Amino acid sequence: MLSASSFLQVLFFGFGWLFFMRKLFKDYEVRQYVVQVIFSVTFAFSCTMFELIIFEILGVLNSSSRYFHWKLNLCVILLILVFMVPFYIGYFVVSNIRLLHRQKLLFACVLWLTFMYFFWKLGDPFPILSPKHGILSIEQLISRVGVIGVTLMALLSGFGAVNCPYTYMSYFLRNVTDADILALERRLLQTMDMIVSKKKRIAVAHRTMFQRGEVHNKPTGFWGMIKSVTTSVAGSENLSLIQQEVDALEELSRQLFLETADLHATKERIEYSKTFQGKYFNFLGYFFSIYCVWKIFMATINIVFDRVGKTDPVTRGIEITVNYLGIQFDVKFWSQHISFILVGIIIVTSIRGLLITLTKFFYAISSSKSSNVIVLLLAQIMGMYFVSSVLLIRMSMPLEYRTIITEVLGELQFNFYHRWFDVIFLVSALSSILFLYLAHKQAPEKHMAL
Repeated sequence: MLSASSFLQVLFFGFGWLFFMRKLFKDYEVRQYVVQVIFSVTFAFSCTMFELIIFEILGVLNSSSRYFHWKLNLCVILLILVFMVPFYIGYFVVSNIRLLHRQKLLFACVLWLTFMYFFWKLGDPFPILSPKHGILSIEQLISRVGVIGVTLMALLSGFGAVNCPYTYMSYFLRNVTDADILALERRLLQTMDMIVSKKKRIAVAHRTMFQRGEVHNKPTGFWGMIKSVTTSVAGSENLSLIQQEVDALEELSRQLFLETADLHATKERIEYSKTFQGKYFNFLGYFFSIYCVWKIFMATINIVFDRVGKTDPVTRGIEITVNYLGIQFDVKFWSQHISFILVGIIIVTSIRGLLITLTKFFYAISSSKSSNVIVLLLAQIMGMYFVSSVLLIRMSMPLEYRTIITEVLGELQFNFYHRWFDVIFLVSALSSILFLYLAHKQAPEKHMAL
């Protein structure tokens, strides 16, 4: 089993390497292989933590071996997230500044020390400090990493819980017809024709001025300046006015083009919603909207009443159902298998969702100079996200499977992380609802204005 675990870790590393090459850096030349290695190692050890959670439920390896792998995995991932990745981020940031090239190692160390100072001060406002442990103990490091990671998870979860039904449900689609698209395209073509016409007028005026010698053979002397002002002031004012009109029309054409593309995308979504797959996703949208309302309600209840569940939701749900129906049922046996399936779904969707988000984020802001820094930031976010996922998934596992995870993580305030997640999730979800409502309301008004 030990060789199988090592094989899976190598497999995770290879997948991270391929994802780096085929997705993130497919449009860039790989100049720093250390960045690729750090990203792949972070991905491998992050996935290994999820693998160990599955091993806990299935009972793979003996308890001492699982404890050793947990300890080793957490030490390595914390070493990467707290020491290695921040240092290399500072190093590549300094490398992009020409004035600091000669002392880039020194300035990279200064940036890393600055990061460590703020990273350590992060623990002051939160009840995560434990005086029983050393400064660089796992508990001290993972508690701070957990705060950042749980915050990130809650923000993404809050937005995703609202955006998913908004994206999938056909109820939120605008009613777009072919006539609307044709009318907007006609306006766009008319605007482009006006821009071309006015630019031709400017070009003809410049050519006329050149032929008259008003460009290269400018009059000199006092009387020449007076003559130039009196003969050309009207033409220059007209050119200036025409140029202003061209600038305004170009801005309008950009808005019309974006609106036309948006209408085409909406039209395609309307046609897609009529297919079987579209109807399936529409049903999922209604399901997720109910889930979103329930999650917001439960987060509010947890915050108001300062409540944290003691029993995992699977076992609790089975117990309520069995007691209500009054049937004989092996709760412990079935909670194990259902928890395994539930945790597996959570793990797969978390990894898939995070990779999709990271890819979109990288394409949005990366460039040839900043790509290395962006990839390292994504590795930092990914590692913290997965570490905090372990903190929260622990509550979804039956008590007998939490023992080793609790021992490895140490004396952390687990209840605090769940309450913190509820607070940030609620803020993120409500903010997303407000943002999407304003965007949905403004879209028809913008279309009418254009």
